Amino acid sequence: MNAVTRGLAVVALVVMPVAAADPPGFKLWKAGELRQRDEALRPRVAADHSSRETLADYGDHRFRMLYRDADGNPEQHDAIIDIVYIQSGEGALALGGTMVGRRATNPGEWVGTRLDGGDRRPLAAGDIVHIPAGIPHSFLVSKGTHITYVLLKIPAK
Repeated sequence: MNAVTRGLAVVALVVMPVAAADPPGFKLWKAGELRQRDEALRPRVAADHSSRETLADYGDHRFRMLYRDADGNPEQHDAIIDIVYIQSGEGALALGGTMVGRRATNPGEWVGTRLDGGDRRPLAAGDIVHIPAGIPHSFLVSKGTHITYVLLKIPAK
């Protein structure tokens, strides 16, 4: 006779290892969390047609999430590289050209009123963009649409 035919209950005990604590500086943003943050940014749009939050600041680099429902002002970072992951929506990236109305916001950081010339690159959810330091750029959004992106700012070498 086996245990079942004798009416005995058989219990299996599965031991799962306890997850170790995350190492210092480690962070994982799951897709579901990013979607929730995207939704939370939408109602917080300011006068500049954007809302943003810093996901993490590690001193020499940082992650930000931005929601935009209209064109942004052009910007240029002399010593910072922007890496952009398009989370949702669609738009375009104006890249290069001449920044009109250029003014310094911090040392090596510039903002302008528009870009003349340069290229326009369409952007959609899932795209990743690497913008080298020193290149003027601006995110463009058509009326009635939006774009949300995760931005990694890292120092240029």
